[in-house]
Amino acid sequence: MNNDNNPQGDKRPKVIVYKSRLLPYSETFIRDQVRMLRGWRAILAGDGRVSTGLALDGLDVRLLGHRHRLVQRVANRSSPYLIWSRPKLRALKAEHANLLHIHFGTDAYRIWPLARQLDLPTLITLHGYDINTYRSWWEAGNGGRFMRGFPEGLLTLAQDRRIHFIAVSKAIRQAAIEFGLPEEKITVRHIGVDTGKFAPGPKPLADRRDILYVGRLVEKKGCRYLLQAFEQIQDDFPEYRLVIVGNGPLGEELKAYARERGVRATFLGALPSERVRQCLDQTRVFCLPSITADNGDAEGLGIVILEAQAAGVPVVTSARGGAQEGIVHGKTGFAHAEKDVAALRAGLVALLENDELADQFGRRGREHVIATMDIASCNQQLEELYEQHAFGTICHAGASSKVKIFPRSERQCI
Repeated sequence: MNNDNNPQGDKRPKVIVYKSRLLPYSETFIRDQVRMLRGWRAILAGDGRVSTGLALDGLDVRLLGHRHRLVQRVANRSSPYLIWSRPKLRALKAEHANLLHIHFGTDAYRIWPLARQLDLPTLITLHGYDINTYRSWWEAGNGGRFMRGFPEGLLTLAQDRRIHFIAVSKAIRQAAIEFGLPEEKITVRHIGVDTGKFAPGPKPLADRRDILYVGRLVEKKGCRYLLQAFEQIQDDFPEYRLVIVGNGPLGEELKAYARERGVRATFLGALPSERVRQCLDQTRVFCLPSITADNGDAEGLGIVILEAQAAGVPVVTSARGGAQEGIVHGKTGFAHAEKDVAALRAGLVALLENDELADQFGRRGREHVIATMDIASCNQQLEELYEQHAFGTICHAGASSKVKIFPRSERQCI
């Protein structure tokens, strides 16, 4: 597949944006970020398509294909990487791109033995599970035997002068530092949301009767705690229901819990972004009760938290990055501690029984996202980082020195 949308005479610099599988609904943010680039021409590259994934119309896409092979590392460990066919590797080189941007540290680890042949400045975006998951979990082989070397491999990648990391939140940056990545090689860049697409719907919050959850049905998303909290208050709010959007390995277990306990919950499965936006038009409160999973995996920020606020919907959340950076506690929503069902319940009650409070939070939430998390401004900051790393030379004088970016006219190390 090659949707070549490069008009004649397009002089913009090029970035190859890589994600192994293009693209599940849960990674809509990657597609949106690529679509909103203005000063750069993006080539979206992946090894294959997700069969029921996102439409990629209008994007310049490269499907590279792959097969698995083991490579003996210097540390006498075996690690997998994806072998792109030589013609497709040559084709990527022929693009004369200025930058490589890889999403997820795990993907960077898998493909770096080959991707480094492109010899490009490289940005690696860390999203959550790739940096929060405990090193011991990977090293024990719980992520597959080929990923045992991931923690060591990521730290080795960090030593390469071509590589710099993007953290999607301050919480992720701190996790990356604790993981062992050099502090001076990690920059926070929020992904943001399209505040034009996600805007308040026509129905007033006072007339809405849905409490919405959107997320994969996995341990770290904490959907069970929302079911428990609503179970305890649903008799006091008989006109309300939970709407659960998403699928995952815990889906049947959560449905069984709701059925056996008589929780008014409707499970809609995974939905595209447009359908999620429509659901928000009917939503009184959005809730994402994320937790830290047993293996350390935790929410990076939670783009859907931003989408809900952009749509004028108040939020109740315990998401690690979202509760700290995504909302303003007591003004755009309520943050609570992980697994604190009582606090979650109290936040829901406050917003369900008080129309004025819900409206106030909804208005402030949209103002907050427009001011701090609009994707256009977030992408402008991302493109500035692209410019720095593509057309500047990063030189390290020592382990404790700061990174210095030199302008294009001074591209030599001192």
